[in-house]
Amino acid sequence: MNDKQCKQILDEIFMGIFEQKCLLSIDEVLSEFAFDIKLPNKVIDAVDGKETWASSINSNKYISQENMMKYDNYKGWMRPKKEIASLDEILKLWDKINYTTTERNYESINVSKCDTVYNSENVYRSQDCRKCKNTIFTDGSADCEYVLACQRSSNLSYCIRVDDSNSCSNSYNVICSNKISNSFFIQDANSLYECMFCSHIQNRRYCIANMQFDREEYMYIKSEIVKWIVSQFY
Repeated sequence: MNDKQCKQILDEIFMGIFEQKCLLSIDEVLSEFAFDIKLPNKVIDAVDGKETWASSINSNKYISQENMMKYDNYKGWMRPKKEIASLDEILKLWDKINYTTTERNYESINVSKCDTVYNSENVYRSQDCRKCKNTIFTDGSADCEYVLACQRSSNLSYCIRVDDSNSCSNSYNVICSNKISNSFFIQDANSLYECMFCSHIQNRRYCIANMQFDREEYMYIKSEIVKWIVSQFY
């Protein structure tokens, strides 16, 4: 995925949550929303000297999945048997073939700056993504689409900063919750629709700080909250 495509997806996500396009650059989005997300880091491929992206940075040598497969097809990774005189010799032999594979993408398309992505499409600088589409700056997601800066969550759509949650949509800043939609700042809750600043409640709609409002007054307050949220970004 290139930067233009990434920006288009960011616009879609922001429209789905805040009803306006994203006016931030990609780097500003990273700083504002994904500052604490574990993401792939840039390292150098020991084979061709080019940059590549790895979820683990505790290795001495890296090789991209593409280069690893090219070498496997060209020469193969097996070595002729030889006599081994010591453990030190084994370690030296191991070092010659012990590269950490990077940018591991399996049955995925249009993936950029990622590592460990499975059966996904349009993923940008994310890791441990499975069956995801249009995913940016995310760690540990499954069956998600149009998500930004989310962690350890599944079945999300149009979400920003959703952690340890399931089945959320069009929501911002949700933690450890289930079945949340059109909501902001939710923690440890279940089955909420159009709620804000709520915790430890379930099966509610039009609540603010765990207080019940009617729809009209709720929507007016929500419009003001959206203005406040967006003002923090620009």
